[in-house]
Amino acid sequence: MTEADRVFARFPSFIKEYIYSRGWSELRDVQLEAARVIFETDNNLLISSSTASGKTEAALFPIITEICEDSCASSSVSVLYIAPLKSLINDQFSRLDELLEMSGIPVTHWHGDVGAGHKTKLIKNPEGILQITPESLESMLINRSNDIPRLFGSLRFVVIDEVHAMIGSDRGNQVLCQLERIGRLIGYHPRRVGLSATVGDLDLTAEWLGAGSGRHTEAPPPKRLPLKWRLCLEHFYIQLDSERQPCRHIKDAERGGVAALDAGYEFLYDSVYGKRALVFSNSREETEYVTATLRQISRARGDEDIFLIHHGNLSASLREDAELKMKADDTVSAVTCATVTLELGIDIGKLDRVAQMGAPTTVSGFLQRLGRSGRRGTPPEMIMVYREETPLPNAPLPEIIPWELLRGIAIIDLYSKERFIEPPRIKKMPLSLAFHQTLSVLCASGELTAKRLADRVLSLPPLSALSREAYRTLLVSMINDEYLELTEEGGIIIGLKGEKLINSFKFYAVFKDSEDFTVRCDSEEIGTITTPPPVGDRFALAGRVWEVREVDLSRRLVFVKSVDGKMEVSWPGEGGEIHTRLLEAMHRVLFGEAEYPFLGENARERLEVARRVARNAKMDKRLTVFLGGQSFALFPWLGTRAFRTLKRLLKKNASELGISDIQSEGCCYITFKGKDGKDADYERRICDIIERDGLPPDELVFDGECPVFDKYDEYVPPELLREAYALDRLCPEEVVNRFLGEPL
Repeated sequence: MTEADRVFARFPSFIKEYIYSRGWSELRDVQLEAARVIFETDNNLLISSSTASGKTEAALFPIITEICEDSCASSSVSVLYIAPLKSLINDQFSRLDELLEMSGIPVTHWHGDVGAGHKTKLIKNPEGILQITPESLESMLINRSNDIPRLFGSLRFVVIDEVHAMIGSDRGNQVLCQLERIGRLIGYHPRRVGLSATVGDLDLTAEWLGAGSGRHTEAPPPKRLPLKWRLCLEHFYIQLDSERQPCRHIKDAERGGVAALDAGYEFLYDSVYGKRALVFSNSREETEYVTATLRQISRARGDEDIFLIHHGNLSASLREDAELKMKADDTVSAVTCATVTLELGIDIGKLDRVAQMGAPTTVSGFLQRLGRSGRRGTPPEMIMVYREETPLPNAPLPEIIPWELLRGIAIIDLYSKERFIEPPRIKKMPLSLAFHQTLSVLCASGELTAKRLADRVLSLPPLSALSREAYRTLLVSMINDEYLELTEEGGIIIGLKGEKLINSFKFYAVFKDSEDFTVRCDSEEIGTITTPPPVGDRFALAGRVWEVREVDLSRRLVFVKSVDGKMEVSWPGEGGEIHTRLLEAMHRVLFGEAEYPFLGENARERLEVARRVARNAKMDKRLTVFLGGQSFALFPWLGTRAFRTLKRLLKKNASELGISDIQSEGCCYITFKGKDGKDADYERRICDIIERDGLPPDELVFDGECPVFDKYDEYVPPELLREAYALDRLCPEEVVNRFLGEPL
């Protein structure tokens, strides 16, 4: 009997029927390896395998088998499944419900959109599988602390889905804190199983997953299989009227005139119309605009409107409507424009194609988005569309390099050649999380002495690197600011301001949220916006335009009516970090001779023009380029953190370097004014300063700064924030290597 036969034979009959019903002829390697670890060891397990490779089934088949084989009836939840998105839980709930229909194992999903009756049933009779978000689990630990031993007293497994979206973030570290606190309350740590399609460092991720569990974490490396992708990257100048990139003009009934449609959007429309497709953008703003534009083209051509939209500021009903339409077997064609909300593992059925406006910021994001297509045995397929303003004749050098096109090419080239995925970044001083968990632990436990509180908080795995001195500074600040209070007996309890924070449902989340206004059209909830326009003004949401009829400031409601047109909208936020390896790959693309078969004709021509321009400017020979007059540009080819470090070094030493007016956009180049003329060797001056002084990160954070990034940073003493900024947001090593190490 083969290993596959032995594993299959052990599965309960309903799992075998599930496999038969889907026409699966064999178990995949990832499923066999997961079964080995779960059946034959007591270890944790990290399953890293490509999208649609059967990770969820790989974990659940043996886990459910173990539960069914347990002769002792479970008196609590057996499996705790934690996922970062409500939509992912809803999707997995429907999949699990079908799998377990005949098993007798109940599945409960629990998040903010789930009714109270569903939750009450589990509280009264805890059993089976509980699917939950980190925020709902935090609420449970605070408000039902005494129930935790009854709810999880015989918990066998914790499954953390989309681990790559958790690790290194406050939200992921919150989950580790929650698991540690549950373990203390039930007296042991259940086995953990992590799932991800894009793990950049298996060992580091396995260490993170198992932190505090007292168990070894196995992380079987995924097989390196030949890549089978269908890719096309095409470039368009915005509204360039030429034979190569034609710009059609259409009658625009909404505005009573003639509107120009640029060739990039028409190319996108022709690439996805009539198909089941996703169109990804890197922001909610762009997603809204792309949706409105595709609908405008559809109306102009007299086509059926098949365009849907999905992002985090839409109402749950609109998001679920898009998911259901994409999943429906009778849906012949539907196109959903989305952000990261559909990047993760929601199964939306067989897609014909994925499109991407511009380039993702990471290799991981590219793989996640590409993996949405190509299910059911067909190769994944993606179209990337790059739209760029036509450079003016007098535009400075940095502005005529197509940075986003270079990034898209580099992402594909870097992964296909090296299988590189960004490694996780582990925070050394997660101060916002420390503030949050201090309040949460105190709220759940009641009064504690300072020592006992410090012992409990600093023994949470993500906070173990925080020094007792730093934590003491935080506690003193929280007491002085009335978030905590000293009792007459010398204990610590929640203070008045702390009570106010905790009594809001928003406290359960450790990520930043905004005080959004809910938008309603008659009885329908549309979504949320950050700032309401005045009555009579218009804004875009859900791919449509709305006119404000009334604003209720006290209830944070905006009442609207639908109108024709197309507008832009904005939400606060910041772009993701880019890794230095990706910038170095962009350098190789720009100065190499390689030809890329996935480039369309326009993109090939644009790359060749960029290569000629860059070589003529001698960007391949030096990091600093003279732009004319007193203007210079520095191209360091460094990722976000190292770039930030370099810019601070320049500002600190501007006088000695003889430079001023230091500016940057993104992390591709820095411009400055140099008073010593075109022949000044600014690279050498930077090298001299680094060789003389080194690059201690704490000296690059200036007195008086209060670098606030995470949700509760505003309540943390500035001196701690400066220390955390130096440790977690700067990267001096890469700057030193760029200037003193081997040349690119």
